[in-house]
Amino acid sequence: MTFALVLLGLAGAAAVSPISGPISKAEADHYIWGGINDGWHLVQRPDLSIIEERLAPGAAEVRHYHRAARQFFYVLDGALTMEMDGRVYRLTKGQGVEIAPGVPHQARNEEDAPVAILVVSAPKSHGDRVDAPLAASSDAVPD
Repeated sequence: MTFALVLLGLAGAAAVSPISGPISKAEADHYIWGGINDGWHLVQRPDLSIIEERLAPGAAEVRHYHRAARQFFYVLDGALTMEMDGRVYRLTKGQGVEIAPGVPHQARNEEDAPVAILVVSAPKSHGDRVDAPLAASSDAVPD
């Protein structure tokens, strides 16, 4: 419950819609990205998006940044490699990382098993993405 309160705090002063009851992946809008990865929209509002994602082994999103959205990636199961502004972090179950607007980043699964994560964005990140390829001359530095 504390996690939910923190998430609501990310939405700032935006109006919060009435409570609609519990939601799970079974009721959530499902989508597939990259041909092999799953996503479920648990909360889908203009001021706040919460998505559970499952990344297959070897999967990676396109490196990008968001103009307005602040994001929080939280590992539910497995391990996620997150590159942020040239620094690389390996996050495991129970760990998360906040990414400010304008910070280039890429989530990827470098493990042999799927990784399950929550992606929280305030405001929603869909339509707010700008591709940001990593320059070939500046390799990411592991942390």
